[in-house]
Amino acid sequence: MSWITQWLSQQSGKPPASPRDRRLAADARAISKLISESSILTADAKGNPPNHYRFRFAGKGLALGSKGKIVVQEQHEVWVELGAAYPRMMPAVIWKTPIFHPNVSVNGAVCLGRYGTHWVPSLTLDELCVMLWDIIRMKNFDVASPYNRDAAQWVSAQKVLQFPLDHRPLRNLVTAALSVTVSRGKSNVIKSSSEGAKFRIVSGSEIEVVHTRRAESDQSGIIFIE
Repeated sequence: MSWITQWLSQQSGKPPASPRDRRLAADARAISKLISESSILTADAKGNPPNHYRFRFAGKGLALGSKGKIVVQEQHEVWVELGAAYPRMMPAVIWKTPIFHPNVSVNGAVCLGRYGTHWVPSLTLDELCVMLWDIIRMKNFDVASPYNRDAAQWVSAQKVLQFPLDHRPLRNLVTAALSVTVSRGKSNVIKSSSEGAKFRIVSGSEIEVVHTRRAESDQSGIIFIE
């Protein structure tokens, strides 16, 4: 049992002592729920309430390998410290594993875009994790204001890789209900708004689901993806 789960199990019926403690407790609950909805993210923490997190992501990102070659890295670790002024002030975010990204420095400092200069206290810890995952998979990057100029130049010049490198959303285990209109007698491909989900109308009302783990449909025309 992780410290997050253990701490939450001990809090039943105990009101948090301060507004900051209430926020830390809410963040712990949100992270516990996020982990249950993801095969990508794991975490442990320390503090009472939890305020130092170690997040581990399993998915495709970039790193600088031996002899200066850019390689795909699939294990990533980020430390997040929720300081005494949190949530009024931005948490400390430090990248601990190798990453080659325009907005992460070689020392592990992370640029969070406008949140770096105009922190929004309402941004929750699970939302921050989604941002970190989007950085890893190269869905989110800014070459105009880089923390790593070499990475920015490489990303701008390269023509081989297509981004994002990993098409899975962080909450990849959540069942998404997607509405699909079936045109009888036509053969078609429909790409849904949910990342990575694609449907092919084979014939009549028969639907083939591509790039998903499992699908079930009912007479309402809603397809449920897991």
